[in-house]
Amino acid sequence: MKGIIGAIAGDVIGSAYEFNPTRDYTFELFTPKSTFTDDTVLTMANAIWLLEDEKHRPETLVKIMLDLCRRYPDRGYGGRFAQWIHKTDPQPYNSFGNGSAMRVSPIGYYAQTLDEALELARISAEVTHNHPEGVKGAQATAAAIFLVRQGENKWDLREYVEKTFDYDLSRKLDEIRPTFTFDETCQRTVPEAITCYLEGKDYEDVVRLAVALAGDADTLAAIAGSIASAVWDVSSEVSQQVISLLSEEFCTTLLRFNELVAKREQDKK
Repeated sequence: MKGIIGAIAGDVIGSAYEFNPTRDYTFELFTPKSTFTDDTVLTMANAIWLLEDEKHRPETLVKIMLDLCRRYPDRGYGGRFAQWIHKTDPQPYNSFGNGSAMRVSPIGYYAQTLDEALELARISAEVTHNHPEGVKGAQATAAAIFLVRQGENKWDLREYVEKTFDYDLSRKLDEIRPTFTFDETCQRTVPEAITCYLEGKDYEDVVRLAVALAGDADTLAAIAGSIASAVWDVSSEVSQQVISLLSEEFCTTLLRFNELVAKREQDKK
């Protein structure tokens, strides 16, 4: 299975290591602590937005995010975002946290042009993360997914991301890992997650590399996994285990979104 399951599986696999970091590549993929977190809830919010609002209005996305987050509390929402959820008139709060990038994968799969991916990622980010770095993190992730879907090779993807978003992708993971620490900013999450994809050999390898950085494990794995699953299948063993942990409505949304993407691909031909 390809698509946004890559972000969701990355989130679930990384969840057990978010506050229990590991640099051991051979970590156990699923533990009794494995669950979906805010990364998945908000990924689903973006998917529902694309499914239900053809005009892609930001106010619709806000309404969907508020509804889902209030119905799925205690999923690890960041402090300022947790406050945003419960406001009567929630406004953007100039964040550059990695929340804008962790939720954006549906856009990378939905978009039919690079410009569409960039524009929808901007809208998705700006309802909360309207700091330039927050927008950039979402756009870089969505663009990477879109380009990989189009068959872009790793060398050209690296060059595009570096030139367009001014991210340094020159460092190898072996250079990053020894001093890398927990960091929830786009600046210290998105480039590293993209590097995990660039160095990975298949979906599971990418996710293992992301978690073994010993950083914000679930979000690193969600972002890296969302790019990886544009080219590599998430194995049936992994996808079935992840789906078994989701709510019924999330399983339905996943199916509906995959059907929408397939239809758009067919219509494009």
